[in-house]
This record gives sequence, structure tokens and C-alpha cells, in this order.
Amino acid sequence: MAETAYTNRRLAAVLAADVVGYSRMMSADETGTLAALKHHRETVFDPAVARHRGRVVKLIGDGALVEFASIVDAVKCALAIQRSIREQTTPPGNAIVLRIGINLGDVIIDGDDIYGDGVNIAARLEPLAEPGGICISGVVSESVGNRVDVRFKDGGEMAVKNIARPIRVWKWHPDGDPVPAQAPPQPTAAEPAEPEPPSIAVLPFNNISGDAEQEYFSDGISEDIITDLSKVAGLLVIARNSSFAYKGKSPDIRTVGRELGVRSVLEGSIRRAGNRVRITAQLINAANGAHLWAERYDRDLTDIFAVQDEVTRNIVEALKVKLTATEAASIADIPTNSFAAHDMFLRGRELLRGTKWNREIFEQTVAVLTRAVELDPNYAEPYAGLGMAYNLDFQNKWTGAADALDVAARFAALAVEKGPSVPFARWIASVIATWTRDLDRARQEAEKALALSPNFAPAYGTLGLAEIYSGNPLAAIALIERAMRLDPAFVQQYLHFLGTAYVVAGKYEAAAATFRERIRLVPGTDLSRSLLACALGHLGEIDEARRLWAELKELNPRYSFADHLTRLPFRNPADADRIKDGLAKAGLPD
Repeated sequence: MAETAYTNRRLAAVLAADVVGYSRMMSADETGTLAALKHHRETVFDPAVARHRGRVVKLIGDGALVEFASIVDAVKCALAIQRSIREQTTPPGNAIVLRIGINLGDVIIDGDDIYGDGVNIAARLEPLAEPGGICISGVVSESVGNRVDVRFKDGGEMAVKNIARPIRVWKWHPDGDPVPAQAPPQPTAAEPAEPEPPSIAVLPFNNISGDAEQEYFSDGISEDIITDLSKVAGLLVIARNSSFAYKGKSPDIRTVGRELGVRSVLEGSIRRAGNRVRITAQLINAANGAHLWAERYDRDLTDIFAVQDEVTRNIVEALKVKLTATEAASIADIPTNSFAAHDMFLRGRELLRGTKWNREIFEQTVAVLTRAVELDPNYAEPYAGLGMAYNLDFQNKWTGAADALDVAARFAALAVEKGPSVPFARWIASVIATWTRDLDRARQEAEKALALSPNFAPAYGTLGLAEIYSGNPLAAIALIERAMRLDPAFVQQYLHFLGTAYVVAGKYEAAAATFRERIRLVPGTDLSRSLLACALGHLGEIDEARRLWAELKELNPRYSFADHLTRLPFRNPADADRIKDGLAKAGLPD
């Protein structure tokens, strides 16, 4: 396929499956073989793919190609399929037996189809598997680690057609599997086979006030509803970043559901006029576009918190989720009795969410959040917002203030003091504790944020960073992957965290694949390039490491690896040394 400048790519786990002895079976009994294959797909293969959130890209005669966002889901799906062989009562000569190959790599998206090396390698691995077994690439083995209940055996390096370098492969077969066989659960019309709880994305409500300056208000109400829903443990709630990727667009709800991996979508509009506000909201089934619930609210602005509470409760009820007493109380909690203070906080939070940060924006943010604090000195969120603003000043050195991080820490402490049950306050405290190198506090605050809001994607990311810098990179991987599931449109940032975890854990193939995807999404990154060069140094790919380093220096001639490394709060010097060693192996400057 010819690639154009508009080619869409992504990092994906690819599963390739093929029926063993299909031609022989068709020759002996064509009708029976086709019936057996259909039965296997309907009762074993398709339900396993659905349970593990895969997408069947295409069926090719006796073979299938499946795409997964999670490599762990891909491997668990393959294990479930192959273990089902033990339960077959069909005579051996007529049984459907598969070989499965799995790879993690870059794929090219063309409509509903996928191409590229990520697909080609999976297809080449499949025939290397034993009948009824699985063959995975080295990068899959590194990525999965001990997160599945089997051990793959090292199959050595194999030369693969059309791939320049040999690939290390790992194999598994159910004959050596200690896990007891279990018949795969069968889906029913009443109970779809899906492991996740009810899932929802809240699209930014349309501002129909006729005043573009009211955009912050409609966005703020949308985000507040996301915040309230995120407190419900029985829901999976997509993060604000990903929901707001559709702002200003008119997407098909079914497309939103497919892209974000949710079963329902909330959309609506807000009209603000004087002291009155009209909010319309409708909850839609993302599979078929059917309306699940809709309502219109005409209220005074002072009732805005009550409206948000009512919307949240109606959504939860429509999705048949039961609130705990703690969740109900948390959703009903009023953060401030001052609408003016809340309005200032919404303005400040909107500025914090912006992408064009500079000193002027920093000063505007500080001004409106300071005004919110003046209007209500007990309102926790504005203090947290000020903590984040000063932390960004510390990171970017806009004002050059030597005490920017100290100021950020003071505001974070005030936020927690004023609002100990506010997830945003706890998360900001965790972020700042990370940079003050108090990693135990960073972990504790992130855990408290997640206890209060189980869907808080940034807190998963920050907790993952605290684990990495504390010397527990393997513990970080699942946390970062959870953040990616909740915030798929922000994956470019989490990929850098994930790649760092793999480097610190010594899983260099997985690190290289992850950083390559991060660089594809953020072409101007220097940090990810330096860590990719480190991983390549460890892998012995010296020429490619040096090419990347030259590219990095062209992008940022002032880049200093030593300055970069000293800023990272590693508790164990050996973890930082592992990064330096990779660059040294490539002959690159420290």
C-alpha cells in the first residue's frame, strides 16, 4: 500500500490466527468443516475477542486478524481461545485447532483495515506456533511481563521474511499449562460478555448563549459533570482531555463510542442569560444511537451545583449503577457557597487547560484564581489551581522565580487543608510532591485521589511516575496503562511515562517500541528521543541511536542530557545509571 502524507498510524497489539490443517479438513468434509469453523467463531473466538476488548479487523478464510489497544488483553484473549481446546469433544481429526501469533508494533490505518510491520510480524509469528499454541515477539514478552498466568518459553532468534533483523520469539502451549481448563463463558442476549463496568464519555456541552466569552462556563459545567461521574466506582468514565477532543465537531455518536471504547455518550447544550441558565442533556447508547435519557433544566445560576448533582444521578440511574452512600454524599457536596468564586475558578481552570502557555497566561491564571480565593478563602480548588500554575512556572521558568516550587507546595498544602476530600487537590499535592522528591508523599496523595475518584486518569499517571522514580517500574506499567484507557486522546504523554518505566525495568525492546510511537505523535520531543537512544544503545542498535541523537540536537541544539537527568527525581542512583549506560554503549555524550 502506498503511504501518503495523510497516513494514519498507531501503536497496536495484533493477533493473527490460522486453523491448523484447514485444507485437509476441507478436502475430507467441506460442509462439516465450514460448520465447525462457524461454531468455533461464534462460541469461542468472537466471545473471547469481545471480552478482551479486541476488534476483528478481518476474517480471511480460515484465518483472522484482530487488533487490541492493550497487549495484555491480546495475550489473555489468545490464552482463553487456546485453552478452550481442552474442552472440545469433537474427534481430533475434525476439531478446530488454531495457531496464534501476537506482536506489538506500528500499524497503518486504512478505513477498517490495518497494515504495516506490526501486522506483518504477527502474521509471520503465527506459523511458528505449535498447533494449539501461541508464539509472541520479544517486545510482547517484555510488555506483558508477569501480568498473565503463564510463562512463555524462549524460542530463540528467528529470521522473519521481509524483516531486516532477527526477532526473538517466545512460545506457549496448553500441554504445559498449570491453569485448570475452564469452559469459556457464553454470552446471552440479556448479559453481553463484557468485563468492564458501564462506560461513558461526556462531550463538551455546546455554548448556545450567543456569547463566545461564555465558552469557559459551558466547558466548566461539562468538566464538573465528568468530575462527579468519575467518583462512581461502578462506572468507567473517559477523562476530560479525551472527551474534549471532539469540541467544535459534530461526530457520529457511534464513532465516539468506538474511538473511546464506551457504551454511552452524554451530550448537551448550555444557554446562560443574566442570572438564569438553561441546560439540556441527553444520554445516548453509543452502539445504536438510541436515547437512554434526556432532560432540560431552567434554573438560577445559584442552583448550578444542584443541577449538576441531578444530572449525575439521572445518568447513574439510567446506566443501572448503584451509588454507595459515600459516593452519593460526595456528588452532593457543594464546593463553595459563592457562585462568583466558582465562576472565577472555572475561568482559571480553563486557562490551566490551555495549550499555549507563557508568562502572560500564567499571570492571568494566577490573577483569576487569587480572586476566587479572595471571594471564598475556604474554597479548595482555586488553591490547587494556583499550586499547578506555580508548578508550571517552576517547570518552564517563565518568571525565573527561584521559589516557584516552594510557592506551589504551599498552595497545594492549603488545598488539601481546605478540601481533604477533593480529588483535584490531592492530585496536585501528588504532582508537586513528585518534583520536591518526596515520593512517599506523592504516592500517598495519588492513592487518596484515586480512592475519592476511581476514574481520575491523571492520578493514575502521577502514581505511575512515583513508582518509577521510587524504583518500582513494573508496578507503574499497569497504572499508566489504566490512565491510557481512561484518557486515550492524551496517550502521547502517557507513552513517555510508559517508555520510561520499561527503560528503568530493563525492558529495552518494549521501551523502544513505546518511544517510537511517542515520537510519531509528538515529533518535536527531545526527552523521548534521548531515552529511545538509551534503549537502542542497550539493544546494540548503535547507528540508529546516533542518528536519533543527531536528530535531537538538530531539534534542540541546547539540549543537555545531564541537565535532564538531574531534574528527574530517581530515588535509586542505579536507575539513573541504567539510562546513562545505554547512551554510553552507543558512544553518545553524557
